[in-house]
Amino acid sequence: MAEEEKVNQEQEEKGGGKKKLILLLLVILIAAAGGGAAYKFLVLDKKKAAESKEKQAERIIEEIKATENVGVMFDLGTFVVNLADPDIERYLKVSIVLELKDQKVQQEAQKRLPQIKDAITTLLLTKRSSEIRTPEGIEFLKEEIAKRVNAILPLGGVKNVYFTEFIIQTG
Repeated sequence: MAEEEKVNQEQEEKGGGKKKLILLLLVILIAAAGGGAAYKFLVLDKKKAAESKEKQAERIIEEIKATENVGVMFDLGTFVVNLADPDIERYLKVSIVLELKDQKVQQEAQKRLPQIKDAITTLLLTKRSSEIRTPEGIEFLKEEIAKRVNAILPLGGVKNVYFTEFIIQTG
């Protein structure tokens, strides 16, 4: 019996050693996971935030540079015309602002304002509502206006066309 007790004690000590080893490994594993999580939150997230701030700063600088290249705005006023729809009377009311290259182009546009307004009115009268109801149609109309005005101005100089009001009304 004494031998059996010694064997049982040795087995308990060995079993206790295994339990201690498993417990120790479990503590190390938890500590490593906690350390990894702390590293992620304290170091990596700060790096991402810093990178994000750098990207925001770059975007703001690009926007500022883009606004530096804005030309001179030249308001042509509001145009009200009948559209060329054959089935029903439709009217277009559009307010147009031209972005011009510089002050010289603006002075020339001012001199030729009646010609510019006539060219735009004539163009608008040829349009059907179906042609100018889509975003693509509106962009095409802007391009046509820019081409016509550039053809009138000796040096060209229209950078962009903006519609500040655009209404199609059924009569």
